[in-house]
Amino acid sequence: QGQLVESGGGLVQPGESLRLSCSASRNILSFSGIGWYRQAPGKEREFVASISRTGSMYYADSLKGRFTVSRDAAKNTVYLQMNSLKPEDTAMYYCKAVIMSAIYWGQGTQVTVSS
Repeated sequence: QGQLVESGGGLVQPGESLRLSCSASRNILSFSGIGWYRQAPGKEREFVASISRTGSMYYADSLKGRFTVSRDAAKNTVYLQMNSLKPEDTAMYYCKAVIMSAIYWGQGTQVTVSS
């Protein structure tokens, strides 16, 4: 009902860019919001960015200016554009969708930033 599938991860060098996609099995505007989170090895999962049903965007303070969240409602997809990537951005990236009291997570996509 709320299946989410992330894609777009990979291995890049510092300074490069990646765009992640989160494709939903239902109309993304039915969710109150869709967010991106990441989890590095040995660390807790942390908030990256989100976009609400109304289009409001929110970012982790440390990532403002480098990461941009957007959506294409016709494709039921939310994107995370990541620029000027750093080794510390290496993590598994997950999308999360909320509808009423239900929370859905995708399986994640790995981003590795290394020279």
